[in-house]
Amino acid sequence: MAKIQTKLYIVGAGFAGQMIARELTKKKIFGKVAAFIDDDKTLIGTKIDSISVIGPIDTLPSFLSVTAIDEAVIAIPSASVERIKQIHAVLVNCGFLRIKILPSISQVIDGKAHLVQARDINPLDILGRTPVIIPLHESLSYLKGKRVLITGAGGSIGSELSRQLLSGGAERLYLFGHGENSIVNIYRELHVLQQEGVGQKASVVPIIGDMRDKEYMRYIISHTHADVIFHCAAYKHVPMMEENPVAAIENNVFGTKNLLDASIEFGVERFVLISTDKAVAPVSVYGVSKMLCEQMVMQAATTTGEDQRFMFVRFGNVLGSRGSLLPIFMEQIQNGGPVTVTSKEMVRFFMTIPEACSLVLQTGGVGKNAQAYLLDMGEPIKIIELAEQVIRFSGLEPYKDVDISIIGARRGERNYEPLWLEEEKPSPTQYPKLLTLTTIPPKTYELNSLIEQLRPVCSYDAQKPELYRNRDALVTMLRKAVPTLDEFYEQDERPDMASSVKVVL
Repeated sequence: MAKIQTKLYIVGAGFAGQMIARELTKKKIFGKVAAFIDDDKTLIGTKIDSISVIGPIDTLPSFLSVTAIDEAVIAIPSASVERIKQIHAVLVNCGFLRIKILPSISQVIDGKAHLVQARDINPLDILGRTPVIIPLHESLSYLKGKRVLITGAGGSIGSELSRQLLSGGAERLYLFGHGENSIVNIYRELHVLQQEGVGQKASVVPIIGDMRDKEYMRYIISHTHADVIFHCAAYKHVPMMEENPVAAIENNVFGTKNLLDASIEFGVERFVLISTDKAVAPVSVYGVSKMLCEQMVMQAATTTGEDQRFMFVRFGNVLGSRGSLLPIFMEQIQNGGPVTVTSKEMVRFFMTIPEACSLVLQTGGVGKNAQAYLLDMGEPIKIIELAEQVIRFSGLEPYKDVDISIIGARRGERNYEPLWLEEEKPSPTQYPKLLTLTTIPPKTYELNSLIEQLRPVCSYDAQKPELYRNRDALVTMLRKAVPTLDEFYEQDERPDMASSVKVVL
């Protein structure tokens, strides 16, 4: 009995679609390219490389018959989010169960598209606004021949930075992280991308380590001779860090300090900290930790050499990051619901991970020493509306097929996360979606003094043994130093199951 062969339909007969078709034809292992699907009337009815062009796209359901194993690949990198949404609806209406998509035009470098870059379409591709287009081959020219270190390289932001950095012409990419599995995954992925012709040749070096180890960080920075550092590593899940506040400060604050000290000592040329809106008037321990990181970077920038640039980039939520709303919603839908939302009034600013990373990489090139930057996140989105859209993407109806449950905010969460303080006065730059901030020194504490006050909680001090891993003492120090945290705790005082626990590993 003859084996049924998968038929592949490529939506888009332009350069990207044609490159994918040639690659598929050459490899002969992914199935047969059945047709191009396009809206261009001059192409419909013709053939490209012996492959028929059919269309228009919106009329497909009236004449196209597909099977469960057939697959569609959307290969229109310049398409807007709204058009992708329309195309997806048409393909679903046709009966396609397997739909893939190429990344946006900013990720298709120098007119080259590769099958390995295609991935399953997901709600990210049809939610929000159309990302700003940044030509990576131009914005990454400052990295040519450089050694680039990404901390937290296995995380959502770090791994996407790593993918995009393949196109920067860097001599080496150092993938630094604490988690072995996440680092090996991105390490393998980058090698596959390189083997398939994506990006430029660069040595990719995985490094497993802990930035809380001061001497190890000195060793790493001195021996790698890193020119540029993108510092993404952080403990970042707010409710988890409320239960583990010592770990949040130890890793985020003192880990960052170790990295900064080593970077200054060994002449790192550019240091870019990835920050968050939760650092603005923080109401969580995580938010306080990132606020302190921002301030440490600005302080470090005053001690750097003439050829060094230290800066931070702040932005809101990114759609699809590990542990964020989108994958949680998808998992809840797969389990039959309900989808849980903390409050009907909760809103967040969202940006896709690739767009945020492209802007971060651009900032690293154009950014000045001791300058704070903010990504323009557009308008906030109501979380409950996001939940409804994700349910509909899954082919289901909110409140009918899958319920939405309001569970209430947890400690450290608020309905609205501001992106800046009024005094920071965000100003536009010549680059789209990139703003500058006026840096504000702390008003209620002295930075170095507070850090030294926190140190014996995170590192054992024989003179102050009672402070070691003492979460209550830590939170008291932070509440005293940061009025917004204290006010939020006072408003939200509730029995804390872990309040009697002094040791948090």
